[in-house]
Amino acid sequence: MVNPRCFLDFQIEGSDVGRVIFELFEDIVPKTTENFKALCTGSAGVNTAGVPLTYRGSPLHRIIAGFMVQGGDFTLRNGKGGESIYGGTFDDENLSREIDAEGLLVMANRGKNTNGSQFFVSLRPCPHLNGKHVVFGRVVKGYDIIEGLSKLPTNSKDYPNQLVTIANCGELELRKG
Repeated sequence: MVNPRCFLDFQIEGSDVGRVIFELFEDIVPKTTENFKALCTGSAGVNTAGVPLTYRGSPLHRIIAGFMVQGGDFTLRNGKGGESIYGGTFDDENLSREIDAEGLLVMANRGKNTNGSQFFVSLRPCPHLNGKHVVFGRVVKGYDIIEGLSKLPTNSKDYPNQLVTIANCGELELRKG
């Protein structure tokens, strides 16, 4: 089985920074990866309030140098919102994969079984989070972009001083050769 790949194109204050490509662990966590894929492509439409279910245009709302960069709140845009394509939140699918490296794509949550749309990319191993967050992918290209974003100045609540957005996102097609 070949796992799918999705991309996020980042901008800082409207200027292109670059593309990050993720391999999604669909073979291990299919429900979690389907959520991320659909939020990248926008294929799930809109929520009950009419808000498009997509990461496109949403900000990174939390950056902690040496730890992680976090985004995915497309509803409130401040880290207090977001939702899954399944409506609200969904249960943890598999917590066995450890956050043992940089560049892992991980669901952010507010506790057990509260996965929505927010995600983070690890900048180092995070053993204190093992068993608490679903790891559902990894950066395969563009980790230097993530590292660059992680060095941006932030305020006292870890919100970047400059607006960092996901300008475009989607799923990459597998080319058969």
